[in-house]
Amino acid sequence: MLLLIGVSVVGTVVSGDKLMHPLAAWPGMVLSAVAGLSLLWHRSHLRSVLVVTMACAMVEAALGYLLNPLAMTPLIVALYFLGTRAERRTVRNWSVGAALSVMVAGVLLGPSGTPLVLSTVNPMAWAFLPAALGSYVQMRRAYVAEAHARAEHAERTREEEARYRVAQERMRIARDLHDVVAHHLTLANTQAGIASHLARTHPEQSIEMLDNLVGETASALQELKATVGLLREDTDTDSPLEPVPSLDRLPEFTESLAAAGLQVEVRVQGAPCQLPSTIGLTAFRILQEALTNVSKHAQTQAACVHLTYAPDRLTLRVSNDGPRTAAPVSSTGFGLIGMRERAQAVDGTLTAGPRPDGGFDVTCVLPLDPIGSPESFVS
Repeated sequence: MLLLIGVSVVGTVVSGDKLMHPLAAWPGMVLSAVAGLSLLWHRSHLRSVLVVTMACAMVEAALGYLLNPLAMTPLIVALYFLGTRAERRTVRNWSVGAALSVMVAGVLLGPSGTPLVLSTVNPMAWAFLPAALGSYVQMRRAYVAEAHARAEHAERTREEEARYRVAQERMRIARDLHDVVAHHLTLANTQAGIASHLARTHPEQSIEMLDNLVGETASALQELKATVGLLREDTDTDSPLEPVPSLDRLPEFTESLAAAGLQVEVRVQGAPCQLPSTIGLTAFRILQEALTNVSKHAQTQAACVHLTYAPDRLTLRVSNDGPRTAAPVSSTGFGLIGMRERAQAVDGTLTAGPRPDGGFDVTCVLPLDPIGSPESFVS
């Protein structure tokens, strides 16, 4: 602030004829000091500061001082502060007012014999330039702030997307582990119970049941290895993953159910076609869940699977007969939730509920052009 006042005082002292009369320079020095000190309040009373610096400049012109850039330093700084903080319209109005004021004061009240260019163009230019520079600085700051805000928003969006993808992947792996572990263990437990019973009455049949149990546990281990293998590092390529389960494994699965005491009839309508990996996996997992629930909860030894192929969709229906109170899906478990989530993940629909004449129905419609990418759902 002291440096700014000193520059203004020097500009006043060296302007025009007053250099030859040092005592007459004191009024200009006082006006320069008042204008400079008023800048101390530019943060809270900027418009008042502008009025004070403008008035001081006009009084200096009236006393015969030449309004050079040094003498106008307080007014120039005030106009710059205005440009950095005020709206464009306000900056324009104040800069025009300041330019006209100092120009009129310089022409009508300034020292005689001063060139017209110095009395008009010079003060007007030094009034517009700081205001324009301040406006540019304000726009630059706004642009930088907006760029930072966009970058922070993009970073937050990336983090949220990453968290969402992680959550989706965790849900998918949880569903696959449920399908592999719960379903196979249910069948293995059923077969072990039957084998234990047959061992007392029909030992030769219990041996056959135990053979089936060995195959069931081996299949469970293979699928569990394939599912958990997704959690390996990319460099772990020693053991290739198992192929993605699809409807071509349905006969093998129904055989394991038959060994556990559930006879499954498969009916196919339409021409079977090669299914996308996502649809094939989703269809197999839903059938696996529904049939396993029938084996666990329904009071029946038979179920029927209907597969209807259409050009644009695949319809699955699992039905079983039984008492009206039989409900093959526990209301407290995750069976229906998992099946519905799998169907919705590929833009499909799933409905389930008891049949009017007893038993339970699970119906799922899967589009053959899913919205999800294959890599998102392959286990």
